[in-house]
Amino acid sequence: MASNKKPDYVVFDEENQKYDAALKRYATNVGAPVITTIDTIDWKNRSINKLNHKIKTRYEEIKAQYEELIQEYESNNLIYQAKFNFEPSIGDTYHLYKRENGDTFLSIIAPNQCNFNSLGSFRLNADQIWEKVV
Repeated sequence: MASNKKPDYVVFDEENQKYDAALKRYATNVGAPVITTIDTIDWKNRSINKLNHKIKTRYEEIKAQYEELIQEYESNNLIYQAKFNFEPSIGDTYHLYKRENGDTFLSIIAPNQCNFNSLGSFRLNADQIWEKVV
């Protein structure tokens, strides 16, 4: 049984029964330049390293902000649980102390003017949030 199949180097479309080498988007000639694949492994590795560095840096920033927020919450919670018999004014500095029995209280008396166990000095901002004063 004879076959009419063309050799591999002949570009022939068997469905249309036409030679279509000129219509291809790639080289079909034996003398055409060799098609080589580009090695993208180095590019991928550099990109992955950059991405990992960016994500790690952003994670560290978010983690630091989270820890700062938790610290702010804990100090505000401690102050709002403390005993005081006055209404604090926005912008003024107050001092948090701890009694021997473990109770906490807020005072206008500075730590250098008394012998109480000081937990820190705080200022009330316009958002009703206590900020620690150095």
